[in-house]
Amino acid sequence: MSQLLTLEVPDNARLVRLETERGVFAALDVAPRGDTRPRATALLVPGFMGSKEDFLPLLSGLSDGDVRVLAIDGRGQYETGTASPEPSYSRDDLAGDLAAIVRHIDAGPVHLVGHSYGGILARAAVLNTEADPSLWASLTLMNFGPAAVSAGQEKRLRLLLSVIDSMTLAELWPFVRSSDSPAPDDVEVFMERRWLSNSPAQLAAAAEHMLTEPDETSELARLTLPKAVVSGTPDETWPPEGVEQMARDLDARFSRIEDGGHSPNVHKPAETVCALLDFWLSCRAATTV
Repeated sequence: MSQLLTLEVPDNARLVRLETERGVFAALDVAPRGDTRPRATALLVPGFMGSKEDFLPLLSGLSDGDVRVLAIDGRGQYETGTASPEPSYSRDDLAGDLAAIVRHIDAGPVHLVGHSYGGILARAAVLNTEADPSLWASLTLMNFGPAAVSAGQEKRLRLLLSVIDSMTLAELWPFVRSSDSPAPDDVEVFMERRWLSNSPAQLAAAAEHMLTEPDETSELARLTLPKAVVSGTPDETWPPEGVEQMARDLDARFSRIEDGGHSPNVHKPAETVCALLDFWLSCRAATTV
């Protein structure tokens, strides 16, 4: 489960609903303060059991870097819900949602960031659109890769799949809540409310995707698109050594964030902001050479 330590929302963040051709998606839309024109737009995609709030610690720093940021709830997650009357939770349909969101906001190509399971969807979105330069300015994979999850995480996901059809989300909550690092009371309340708002069908589909994801590193490496890999350590979901090897195979910019754990966006937000802004600035410089 994604981790949170605070629910503090920047004063320049707006909660919006994006009415796309594929349904309606909840998002936090954060523009640079004042009259500053954004120099870029970023789309942040949360992981398994996550939501847009996972990126709260990054939003002020990224917007202070003159970047407009949209952090979303995916289809089946928290405040997005089913998004459309007949939802599909296939990997390719969820990836297609990301492209639809970019077309809807009509801000030009975006810097796409996928955290954990969000990395599966972000990579699929880029592959399925052949890295369309009208959609994607860059791709960053954070604590993901290159294929299915570690053996330890596999056991947890298979256990969830074995009971998700026979137990309610409320009954499952005591077993999925994190006990490693106690959070403030308001965060605990939020985490439970978010869990109960998830679609069980989406949770099951995402678990299956994480268990069966193929290694598509070579396919992604062939596409002409700036790529970055951010690895918070230590991490038990995708071992950091595999993440680093994927970065080398992709010829991607690599940032290791010590003590960032599985969620460097939460535990080391300043370092994560620096890694993202530096990468995006390098992308912009490359296009002006």
